[in-house]
Amino acid sequence: MFATVASIYSLLLGMGILLAGSGLLGTLLGLRAGLEGYSELLIGVIMSAFFLGYILGSFLCPPLIRRVGHIRAFAALASTASVASLLHGLMVDPVVWWVLRVITGISVLGLYMVIESWLNEQVRHKRGQVFAVYMMVSLVALGVGQFLILAYGPSSLASFVLVGMLFSLGLLPVALTPVSQPVPVQTPRFPLVRLYHQSPVGFVGSFTSGMITGTFWGLSAVYALAIGLDALGVALFISVVIFGGALLQWPIGHFSDNRDRRVVLVMVCLLGTIAATAIFAVSDITLIGLLVASVLYGGFSFSLYALSVAHTHDRVDVGQVLDATRGLLLLNGIGATLGPILTGLVLHFTDTRVWPLVMGVLLVLLALFVQQRIRSDRPVSSEEQGEFVPVTRTSAVAAEMDPRAEIEPELDLKG
Repeated sequence: MFATVASIYSLLLGMGILLAGSGLLGTLLGLRAGLEGYSELLIGVIMSAFFLGYILGSFLCPPLIRRVGHIRAFAALASTASVASLLHGLMVDPVVWWVLRVITGISVLGLYMVIESWLNEQVRHKRGQVFAVYMMVSLVALGVGQFLILAYGPSSLASFVLVGMLFSLGLLPVALTPVSQPVPVQTPRFPLVRLYHQSPVGFVGSFTSGMITGTFWGLSAVYALAIGLDALGVALFISVVIFGGALLQWPIGHFSDNRDRRVVLVMVCLLGTIAATAIFAVSDITLIGLLVASVLYGGFSFSLYALSVAHTHDRVDVGQVLDATRGLLLLNGIGATLGPILTGLVLHFTDTRVWPLVMGVLLVLLALFVQQRIRSDRPVSSEEQGEFVPVTRTSAVAAEMDPRAEIEPELDLKG
């Protein structure tokens, strides 16, 4: 295991630095937008643009990578993200920020694609180990990046300069890596209609989890500001949600193996609702209670996508796993784009502090839908089930690292 990670440490280090910058930028913009007096709806629209860029990048980045190669594409995308982060600080305007968030989303998605295609090429025989390490590095980097807000604060241009530096520094380990060029990245297919017929629960679960996590990335800093947290409190609140997602996915997923994952999904939704309600209840009382509830909320809410993917894999042929995963990723991105806008609209007409309750409502609605499908569809037998693998939203290329798709190239992809 150590030898495997050592062979790709430069790729993991570069991606970790980039994600620390990306995580810092999201929180920084949320806090700065709140300080500028932007409405919750406007902030939601601005922050959703990142995920719109994510979707667009799925189609725009593969041709770029094929045309100029992985190293040049990575350098161009990292430089673009660096410049965009600096422009956020120089041009504090909601329209400009929206455009820059789209550009940043495209760039980050392309960076994911390059790194993941490299990882997939280097360690085809140990995909399971590398996939797990890569997902852990991604979440830890996003969580650690939150504390960099303490360096200068959201009002300082220096914070945006720091983000730009991280995007530039993340380029160095990758540009200097000795590993060989991977095969060209192909534009993925997203068979959504067929996907819904094969796995309605996976389809709706991926979309809803996108709404929930997209709203977290877009509006959690605004919520933390509204309940009176200082910069350290904001960093703690957001990071413990992320770390909760990293820590609890494994036990929740292991528990779902050899069980009807739909039942587990309902349980996770209800427990997540309780945790979200607890966040609302204790936010004005105790910081420790808020952080404990946030860890649990992160664990349950971040597990929704992985459970939805696992359930879908249980219901599709092995040769369809890659296309199904790519479709779920697109659905998750669409949900992440719509989530901050719709939630921002609700908060605009109510109160920013009800954000956890809105998340609880989404979790309850998903639980009700899954419960209805449990009544109407037979469960997948334990013999048909695959093994749970923790996942988070990155790019479609990551699906090829998923160990559940290991034998896929030998099969007919047309089903």
